[in-house]
Amino acid sequence: MTLPPALRYAAYLKYWLAAMASVSGFQILRFAQLWLVHELSESPLALGYVGMANAVPAISLNLFGGVLADKFDKRKLIMTAQTIASILVFVLATLTLVGAVEVWHIIAIAFLAGVVEAFYGPAHESLYPHLVERKALVSAVALDSSLWQGNRIIAPAIAGVIIATAGTAAAFFVAGIGFITMTIVLSTLKVPPIPRTQGTSAARDLLNGFRFLKNNSIVAFLIGMTFFNSFFGLAYIMLLPIFTVDVLGVDADRQGLLMAVGGLGALKTTLWLGSRSSTGGKGMLLIGGAVTYGLALAAFALTSEYVGNYWLAFALIYVMGVTNSAYMISVMSSLQMLIPDHMRGRVMGLFGMTWSFMPLGGTQASAVANFIGAPFAIAIGGFLVSAFAIGPALINRQVRNLGTLLLRAEQASVTSD
Repeated sequence: MTLPPALRYAAYLKYWLAAMASVSGFQILRFAQLWLVHELSESPLALGYVGMANAVPAISLNLFGGVLADKFDKRKLIMTAQTIASILVFVLATLTLVGAVEVWHIIAIAFLAGVVEAFYGPAHESLYPHLVERKALVSAVALDSSLWQGNRIIAPAIAGVIIATAGTAAAFFVAGIGFITMTIVLSTLKVPPIPRTQGTSAARDLLNGFRFLKNNSIVAFLIGMTFFNSFFGLAYIMLLPIFTVDVLGVDADRQGLLMAVGGLGALKTTLWLGSRSSTGGKGMLLIGGAVTYGLALAAFALTSEYVGNYWLAFALIYVMGVTNSAYMISVMSSLQMLIPDHMRGRVMGLFGMTWSFMPLGGTQASAVANFIGAPFAIAIGGFLVSAFAIGPALINRQVRNLGTLLLRAEQASVTSD
């Protein structure tokens, strides 16, 4: 069996395995937190507070996390963030073990964990591209994404087994060990020199980041695609119970199948991209994938309402998983290819912030659905995703030539390497 191109680099392989432990810990932590909150309160509102507590610092601090990632040693920033995260989780595990945990403890730790994530994310996104040559960057981005795609399916099952056999405190301890593993591995990892910003204040660095976006329409377009995907394209996840029960008339187990097949489609595409050293036609994959995803999302919403066939919805969600993964990995790899090294942390901080808008996207879709119904609310979001992919291409020459720009950037980086 041939290794994916990025895994042929020893430093990236080592980092990727450490990140697998960390991401698994995060997913187990999230599952166990929500499980424990439900046990303690049986309140849907309390579950929402946990999500909000985690999302607020991610939205508000990601940009500052990006500034620090450009100014300081990225490896040490990640080690510090992972160490603090492990301490927070071990505190929660101990409170749970001795029977002293309360809902407010979980909410407070979720908030502090969100602060840590806001500084970890940009450092992570701006470090691992330096562990491979640019010709393997698409593979590196896809493999990094596969950690989240795969763990989204596997880690909750592992967490459930741990909670059922050893208790919720044990699940927290396992999550903390995942974070500590990342810290230990990074302490032995050799990272090549990475340019840093020097001699300027954090405020000026942040301003320079916004100025860079203003002067680079193609990067701004890619960030905009991420926002539209998070705010409109993924809003259907929050409303999926309405589709399964009220629209399609099926039970919770069928909803689980819908979520699983979407994750399977996304993971399949992620692994395919991860096995390639380079992806030809990135521009077409990006624009075409976004347009197809938006139309498939609208088709899922409208056919659920007017056809009401579960298996048609099943097939469309699989297509959505495939195309969403294809164009978002293309967005991420394109950003990594086009961003200068000294600006990478700030731009990826903004990129990470757009993902944090996903819960708010579900909120806006719920509000719209209250007036016109869930199918139409989600269909509008799908059409907006497609329109944003097509619109700038019609009026912006750089967007129309995205594929050529990426090819030139890739060729230039291979030559410099």
